[in-house]
Amino acid sequence: MSKIRLGARNAHYYRRRYGLVIMLALLVSLSVLSLLTGSKFIPPTDVWGALMGQSDSSDSLIITSLRVPRTLAAILSGMALGGAGALIQALARNPLADPGILGVNAGASLAIVVGMTLFGFDSPIDWLSAACLGALAASLLVWGIGVLPSGRIDPIRLTLAGIALSAVLSGITSSIALLNPLSFDQLRFWLAGTLDIRSIRPIYFLSPAIVIGVAISLTIANTLNMLNLGEELASALGTKVLLSRIAALFSVMLLCGAATALVGPIGFVGLIVPHIARLWCGQDQRWIQVYVLLLGPVLLLSADIIGRLIVPGELRASVVTAFIGAPVLIYLVRKL
Repeated sequence: MSKIRLGARNAHYYRRRYGLVIMLALLVSLSVLSLLTGSKFIPPTDVWGALMGQSDSSDSLIITSLRVPRTLAAILSGMALGGAGALIQALARNPLADPGILGVNAGASLAIVVGMTLFGFDSPIDWLSAACLGALAASLLVWGIGVLPSGRIDPIRLTLAGIALSAVLSGITSSIALLNPLSFDQLRFWLAGTLDIRSIRPIYFLSPAIVIGVAISLTIANTLNMLNLGEELASALGTKVLLSRIAALFSVMLLCGAATALVGPIGFVGLIVPHIARLWCGQDQRWIQVYVLLLGPVLLLSADIIGRLIVPGELRASVVTAFIGAPVLIYLVRKL
């Protein structure tokens, strides 16, 4: 009997390891395909020459100024949204939790729009600061509504509060943008969620926040396993529950704030990716937090490539993820 259990554990362990290799290979392949895909066909040799700095043609400018920032934005924002989704679902113990559904992205978006229209924010650092404050405020508000008087979290109240807050904040954001025509022209593509990044500069400024948020999520992964056992048992085992929650919330703030500042509000990535990770590697948060860092970019790159191929011009990645995520959300709601 013990040999059977040991064999099952080994099989599960190797499944997780091989899954990481597959996801990494898929991520590399999609990144290459993203560099090759566009309205204009550029031979792979010319793409390689542009990446190596061996060409200064117009095709080289397309690669370095458009496709490279776009690909990096998809990778970084996918990691951020996937990691934030996994953290929120673990904290709330709610499979429907997601930065978009719980209003975190809406709070970050509103803060950026207010900063741009009222205070003239025009740099990535300004956008990141505003987005983090907005994400934190929205998280605390939803969390306060979703927590019962006894101190326990009610998943249904948390989800409903997030959906309501997201609708209100999104309406306010659209109203502010529409009242200022100049700002609206600047914000309309960003508000739709876009990977059409035309400069590497925002990535330089925003990527450290994502790296720090990812590092925190990996550091507290085992603590999240303890919290899944229940707060009382976790405390009895020596887990600092309050400190763990604060660290997780800070990580979510950084990840959602940076991703929203970089590509705008893109939904459903944080909802879908953790579920795929759990289906493949089980409930261990140490593996889930690693898997989502690969699955998030894979999903977002796939959505971006599909959007570039199926519609003349371009279909926003946020629209493609919505087409994928809406049926998944309906399925999860019916399953619960």
